[in-house]
Amino acid sequence: MGGQEWEDRYTTGDLPWDTGEPDLHLVEVVRARKLEGRTALEIGCGTGTNALWLAHQRFNVLGVDISPSAIDKARAKLCDPDLNCRFAALNFLTTTVPTGPFDFVFDRGCFHVFDDHHDRARFAAQVAAHLSADGLWLSLIGSTEGPPRDHGPPRRSAAEVVAAIEPHLQILELRLVDFRANVPTPATAWLCVSGPRRVAAQPSTKRA
Repeated sequence: MGGQEWEDRYTTGDLPWDTGEPDLHLVEVVRARKLEGRTALEIGCGTGTNALWLAHQRFNVLGVDISPSAIDKARAKLCDPDLNCRFAALNFLTTTVPTGPFDFVFDRGCFHVFDDHHDRARFAAQVAAHLSADGLWLSLIGSTEGPPRDHGPPRRSAAEVVAAIEPHLQILELRLVDFRANVPTPATAWLCVSGPRRVAAQPSTKRA
């Protein structure tokens, strides 16, 4: 979908992905890796639920979304002036976020909305450009696993995920989870954790 389509969804309230609760996989990764108290960027922050949760974990957070109406809704939730949380309307695929780099980047179903491989690779390159030297990117990506369905998040294969991310970032973890762990009818997803590359990805070995 384009920017206007996302704006229309937030204007009309057609937001089946907006559970009003922080994503359980985000909570798990932040606590397991002891990431509290760092700088964070949420891409596709929507109405701000996850960004605000991160701020309550002592992160200094910036949430961005392509929809101005989503950002308005997120700002309306920001009732505590002591929270280090800001929101901005921008297109992450084409915009450099001026306040980076960030120690932690999170997207819940943003990377996977792009049908074109080059756009997904560009997204990964943008994340790489915004990560600190020891930063982590957590992405939740609709998976091709699970039974057929005609609704829910876009499906991307593990091969497509790796092909887009591996040239730009080192993939540290890729495993299958339930995308909507907060609701009774989950869809399968890839939980992907990546970090900056110290060495460029090497060519696949070819036997002589």
